[in-house]
Amino acid sequence: MDLQGDKSSIYFKGRGAQLNPHNRFLKNDYVKEHAEGIDDWEESDQKTSFIFGESKSVVNKVDSPDVGMAYSLNPYQGCEHGCTYCYARNSHEYWGFSAGLEFERKIIVKKDAPQLFRKFLEKKGWAAEIISLSGNTDCYQPAERKFKLTRQLLEIAREYKQPIGMITKNALVLRDLDILKEMAQEKLCMVYVSINSLNEDLRLKMEPRTATAVQRLKVVEQLSAAGIPVGVMVAPLIPGLSDHEVPAILKAVAERGAVKAGYTVVRLNGAIGGIFKDWLEKNYPDRFDKVWHMIQSCHGGQVNDSRFGERMKGKGNIAQLISDTFKLHCRLNKLNLAPIELDSSKFLVPKAQLNLF
Repeated sequence: MDLQGDKSSIYFKGRGAQLNPHNRFLKNDYVKEHAEGIDDWEESDQKTSFIFGESKSVVNKVDSPDVGMAYSLNPYQGCEHGCTYCYARNSHEYWGFSAGLEFERKIIVKKDAPQLFRKFLEKKGWAAEIISLSGNTDCYQPAERKFKLTRQLLEIAREYKQPIGMITKNALVLRDLDILKEMAQEKLCMVYVSINSLNEDLRLKMEPRTATAVQRLKVVEQLSAAGIPVGVMVAPLIPGLSDHEVPAILKAVAERGAVKAGYTVVRLNGAIGGIFKDWLEKNYPDRFDKVWHMIQSCHGGQVNDSRFGERMKGKGNIAQLISDTFKLHCRLNKLNLAPIELDSSKFLVPKAQLNLF
């Protein structure tokens, strides 16, 4: 099977993926038989559609030993941000969609997420471990402006005094500054902002519907000024495209109040390999061979990597150089001097809820 799916000469501006690879869970594949005829409708970019899904639970246990939080909370599946490298693309196949353009166009909205979150927090024996919002797709993606599920979830977390760790690359997080500020005063939240490049041309191609780097730096500054602990994920770094920006990024975020920083090196598991390869060939043909081989060199000769302890940052000379550079500039900018401590001891199911049982 061709991981790249059906290639097209048309470039969809404002979309990261440029194709829809076959869903590995579906028996049938679809191909175009008339490139200039009846199938031309497939070439046009389609508007984003929202699908209302029902779930048994909205909080997931994270079993990966190299992920910082044990639980994740995901109000949306699929993401209109359209980041070409996004590891969450593969999960869209479980819902019957492609990891390519459909990941960006067909967004599953869990409208019952607030009710399910309350139900989860009221489980007997819940120890108020830190929950990541979100662990899969961005909780402040464009859909959030319309549905406001993330804000509702934060209101519930504040009510129950449930510690929350957030990560986003969207400036919409500032809309909820009032809740986050109140939670931070009780050591109940921290926010990581994802910034993997300061190059606007690269961002427009690689993360087409995200906030600009300038906006994200302002987010770091405003969150920090409000007393909210802020970290930055320089992730994923693309060897040969963005890894040289580490010093500038760390300096910029430290100057704006970030206290923590982490990174990953891109890995292209499952359908993402074909999606990213197609994108790289179309946008950086002159650098394709160099970048592709550098990614492979970080993951034992492959672009995919599932080895716990090595998959996130890679291994080898290039991976080591990135690691050394990152650690050096964290020290120079006084990042990662101490952990961000959240307080689980304040968790309490409100009395009004207790009376229901």
